[in-house]
Amino acid sequence: MLRFRYADPHHRLAGVRLWSSAVKADLAFRADLGAWELRCARPPVRRLDYHFELTGPAGDRDVTGPAELRCPGYREPDWLTAAPAAGAWRRVRLPGMTVRVWSPAAGTDRVLVAHDGPEYAHRGRLADYTATAIGSGRVRPYHLVLLEPGSARDRNYSADPGYARFLALEALPRIRARLGAGPVIGTGVSLGALAMAHAQWRFPESFAGLFLQSGSYFRARLDRQESGFRFFRRIVRFTGLVRRSKNGPGIPVTLTCGAAEENLANNRDMADALRGQGYAVAFAEYPDAHTWTGWRDALHPHLTGLLRRVWT
Repeated sequence: MLRFRYADPHHRLAGVRLWSSAVKADLAFRADLGAWELRCARPPVRRLDYHFELTGPAGDRDVTGPAELRCPGYREPDWLTAAPAAGAWRRVRLPGMTVRVWSPAAGTDRVLVAHDGPEYAHRGRLADYTATAIGSGRVRPYHLVLLEPGSARDRNYSADPGYARFLALEALPRIRARLGAGPVIGTGVSLGALAMAHAQWRFPESFAGLFLQSGSYFRARLDRQESGFRFFRRIVRFTGLVRRSKNGPGIPVTLTCGAAEENLANNRDMADALRGQGYAVAFAEYPDAHTWTGWRDALHPHLTGLLRRVWT
């Protein structure tokens, strides 16, 4: 059971609503406490990001700063405090975009390419994970390439054929040439995961593996709440094509998804579909929701395991 309270001793507010990564509900005012309160069943998470929306007497609204609730048993990843490997950042210009690349001091021809790269590195701590995983010897050295989504993220990351062609036939060949690499491992979260899966589906020779977190593999039957999204139908067409296909280029793929996510059902379906086509699929559910901290916490052991499978 979870309990949330917001103090309002003089009952000046007209309402308080909880917005969180897994629970959205109104609090009730309790005069005996001089506070608004919500009691609810604990969702399948060990931590929760949340804030309160406050409604004033005139209908004006404000929000509190973001907060985090940690449940008993939650532990941050050990790699957050581990010693990183030596490495350096540089910028690489590509047609239509400039990417940031972190390269370890040790030479390597292995490459991990990330959609939503800057945010993945900052909020999802992907760059820190990379340096510490290499430094600890958990994985072999590799270059980390951060792709910026740009202003057309929703369009590009929604199973867009033009973007898939650009990524596979223009961006990745230039990245490989600059870094002396072969087929890359691609990663992304949410729409970024969908876009990486779509690019691999259309141009399989460009990828050696995929790490896909909470992919937005929308289906009409499962995801009606997303039907207002501008590119919903295009995504549904792509996921339907994947489910109807019989054979695929069977590379190693790891999918992860939070146990409290709306995307969980469509992630399970995608994992089953890919597995049935010969992909070497690993699927993991973890006790969080659609959050950067949840994606961060799932990097080890799940990304670690994929990197080991591909780069043995």
